[in-house]
Amino acid sequence: MIKVEGHSNLYRDENTGAIVNCDSAGYDQYVNSLTQKNLRKRELDEIKKDIDEIKTLLKELTKK
Repeated sequence: MIKVEGHSNLYRDENTGAIVNCDSAGYDQYVNSLTQKNLRKRELDEIKKDIDEIKTLLKELTKK
């Protein structure tokens, strides 16, 4: 692989000409941010589900 001038983590594949990012720390950071985003989404979905359940229970209580 050939180092891309002016970029410390980028290399050009000699066979395909593709640019490859070899920044493993940056990749790990990206994967971690995706994991955190998915966790927050699941937590928010769970909270929404709980609120819907509470609303349903309150409606049942007010009917009595």
